[in-house]
Amino acid sequence: MHNTIPRKVNSATIGLALMASASLIVPIVDGIAKLLGETLSPLLVAWARYAAATLVVLPIAVAMRGRRILSRQGLAMQFLRTLCLVIAMTLFFVSLQWTTLASAIAAYFSGPIVAMLLSVLFLNERLTIAKGTGLVLAVFGALIVLQPFGGGSLGAGIALLAGCFHGVYLVVTKLSASRSDSLQTLCFQCLVGTLLLSPQAALTFEVPSVDLLWMILSMGAISALAHFLTIQAFRYAEASGLSPLVYLELVGAIAFGAAVFGDLPGPATLIGGTLIALSGLVLHRSETARD
Repeated sequence: MHNTIPRKVNSATIGLALMASASLIVPIVDGIAKLLGETLSPLLVAWARYAAATLVVLPIAVAMRGRRILSRQGLAMQFLRTLCLVIAMTLFFVSLQWTTLASAIAAYFSGPIVAMLLSVLFLNERLTIAKGTGLVLAVFGALIVLQPFGGGSLGAGIALLAGCFHGVYLVVTKLSASRSDSLQTLCFQCLVGTLLLSPQAALTFEVPSVDLLWMILSMGAISALAHFLTIQAFRYAEASGLSPLVYLELVGAIAFGAAVFGDLPGPATLIGGTLIALSGLVLHRSETARD
């Protein structure tokens, strides 16, 4: 009888799994935000997303870290990543007032491309054939699913700018991931993000009904979990390898839309989703081989 020794899971596999999980649950947050947006201002919903996440994260951080809920190292970098994420989210909500959701998402998904280029230029990461192939597959998959060929618009331009800020956020997250505790980083992001979004919330504030409060709290809790998984992922794998996995949000959106709104995917969605999944497999093989 032979002894079986379990093979150790390498860091790249862990990072890719964490990032994939985060990307798949983000559409749940967006779906809840869409439902809330039918009653509340999108700007107020953006603030509520951070405020609710703070209510969830802060007690956990206090219980686990005591008074040290915020890291004293790399504060400038943490503020920059939070600012980029807040700007990206706000611009994306604004873009929806000027263009269709499909066009806005397609433009917003310029983020991973920006992140990959910046990580190669400033993080000295190698742009391998596998990474380039995975990115191309993800881009084509997203275009097939969204079919954003209705012409340009001001909204699409704003969404493109939002995607650029999101790309910078991904790279800065990689830079700050090794300098502070993940829970402290998340706590900083929630607190500062809430403060940054408070002015726009004050201008559009209205008291939500009781039946909407549980949706807001759920949105905050799931959002906090997604951001925590993202922060952890960048502790295990390179930014250029993780960034294209953001396109898995489309797969999560398909599943959530079918379950909640009854939107069954058509042939274009299935083909595009397959290409996106294939891009994840290519990146997985590349990262695990490198690690």
